[in-house]
Order: sequence, then structure tokens, then C-alpha cells
Amino acid sequence: MEKYYLFIFLAFISEIIGTVSGFGSSILFVPIAALFFDFKSVLGLTAVFHVFSNLSKIALFRKGIDRKIALKLGIPAILFVTLGAYITTFLPTKQIELVMSILLLILSVYLIIYYNKPVKQTDTNLYVGGITSGLMAGIAGTGGAIRGITLGAFQLPKDVFIATSALIDLGVDASRAIVYINNGYFRKEYIVLIPFLIIISLLGSYIGKLILKNTSEIIFRYIVLAVIVVTAILQIINYINS
Repeated sequence: MEKYYLFIFLAFISEIIGTVSGFGSSILFVPIAALFFDFKSVLGLTAVFHVFSNLSKIALFRKGIDRKIALKLGIPAILFVTLGAYITTFLPTKQIELVMSILLLILSVYLIIYYNKPVKQTDTNLYVGGITSGLMAGIAGTGGAIRGITLGAFQLPKDVFIATSALIDLGVDASRAIVYINNGYFRKEYIVLIPFLIIISLLGSYIGKLILKNTSEIIFRYIVLAVIVVTAILQIINYINS
């Protein structure tokens, strides 16, 4: 159990940052978990952890849920995350993750520069965001950045952003968790981590909410985009080094 202490601490930090940024901890949790576990175990652990994480956020931010956006973005995401999870053994996930990181970097920079020109709130943009985020969540373990870009472009209030994103993510993670567990990605030896994952998801989400109380809407949106930019750059560097 000793070898998991650092992992649990870093997962706790990722949960706080994930809550403050608004699109969940997986974007940081995945690279952190990769330092301790093999790729398939990372997928399994991320999905299980995020179920608890999203339940915590829904409980804390439930008044902000936008059901229409959740359905239009969430249903395609849930459908395509299952597809992505099933084809993880066939696709070159690292190359796909590199392409998506480059696209996210470009899109994030664009939204930072043209902050006052948000993407139109169309059903098509929601469907495309849902499909893409679902596929990436199933294949690479994290689709939160894509969902964050989609919701962030609509300039939603921070409570609506976080609550709606968490509700969508809950459906996505529950779906892929079932596939991963059936495929043996979540080993029996990891069951000991579940109580810790539950505690840090609750505590991390709560601390994140406290931080957000003193954060303006504009700063929140820039935090979302900044975290995506930094993560995309780190993913690109990681790919080059590997």
C-alpha cells in the first residue's frame, strides 16, 4: 500500500484542479496514474475514480445543471465512449492523443485570443463535441478537455459549466467503466484504493468549490483554457520524449 501514497496525494491535487477548471480531473489524473500503472490499468482506474468524482460535483453544484445541453452533448458522448473503449486494443492511441492535443492547443489559443467571439450555441456544435469527447475518453482515458472546450466556448456560468459537465461525465465514465472492468482493466488488487478515491473525490471537489466562490466568471473561463493549453503542451512533449 505504501507505493500508492504518492499516487493518492497527486490524485487529490488533480481533483481540486479538475474542479476549479470545470471539466474534471481526468486530464491531470491520467498522466499522473501513468507514472504508477500500465496503460490499461490507467483507463480502468480513471473511469472508476471519475464515477465518484462526478457524483461529488453533481451533489455540490446540482442547482446549475442545464439539462438541454447535458442531453445534446451527453448522449453522443455516452454512445461513442463505449465504441472508443471497445477499440482501445486496435487503435494507435498515442498517435490519436497527439493529434487531439495539437488540435486542442490550437483551439484553446484561438478562444483566448478571440474571447469576445464565442462559438455559436448550435445543436451541431454540441453533437460534435459530444461525439469527439466520448471517443477520446474511451480511447485515451480523457475527453474532458474537448468537452471543456465545447462548454467553454458557450461562455456558461461557472456553476452551470461544472454541474452540466459532471452530469455528462458521469454517464460517460459509468459506460466505459463497465467495459473496462469486463475487459480486466480494473484488477482486484486495486479494490483497496476505492475508499481513498471516494474520500479524495469528495474532499477535492469541496475544496475546489470553496476556491471557486472567490473566482470571477472571466477568471474561471481563462483557467479552463489555460489548463487545457498547458495539458496539451505537456502531452505533446511527452509524446516527443517517448
